[in-house]
Amino acid sequence: MADVSAGRFLAVRLRPGQELKASLLELSAAFSACAVVTCVGSLRQASLRLANADRHRPDEVRHFDELLEITSLVGTLGQGKGHLHVSLADKDGNCFGGHLLSGQIFTTAEIVLLELPDLNFRRDYDEATGFAELQVSRSKL
Repeated sequence: MADVSAGRFLAVRLRPGQELKASLLELSAAFSACAVVTCVGSLRQASLRLANADRHRPDEVRHFDELLEITSLVGTLGQGKGHLHVSLADKDGNCFGGHLLSGQIFTTAEIVLLELPDLNFRRDYDEATGFAELQVSRSKL
């Protein structure tokens, strides 16, 4: 059964040199549950964990030190924790993506978040996956 919540949109612009994931986690500390609705912008550096990572190889990471266009950013955030996936395009238009570990803003990141005040997002370690996975509950009113 899905949990339902009305929402409130928040908009934020990150500036050159700011760290994308750290900034979003800091912002999300004030909220019990948020979802990333959209993000456009660019990065000068990014670190991604790719789809081949699992509990036996959780640290397989690719680092990119080049100018990259953010074509998509999605994820769940809450209480200063989150799970973010990003799609990026390089100077030749080649797209790639993965689990966002870090990213330094080049020119801008224009982000819209949806706060879900009736929900609480928590992350608990899951034996089956080897990662902290999302747990959703109703917020206490």
